[in-house]
Amino acid sequence: MIPTPEAMIDMVKHSIPDADVQVRLFSGDDHFEMEVVSASFAGKSRVAQHQMVYAALGEKMKVAIHALALKTSVPGA
Repeated sequence: MIPTPEAMIDMVKHSIPDADVQVRLFSGDDHFEMEVVSASFAGKSRVAQHQMVYAALGEKMKVAIHALALKTSVPGA
């Protein structure tokens, strides 16, 4: 089952509690744009930041989300 943007926000916030998360559909019902801002990303590479978000989305990232345009940053960046 494809998650809603709200469900995706909840999943990320559960794993990265301080995250400010914005999600929107940009094509169909399984193509998403997500922006995540978190102090937890400080000192981590962009790849490591994205891996944290992918881990938070778990199996949904593998089977239900067809495309995810992801932008991560630390607060104030």
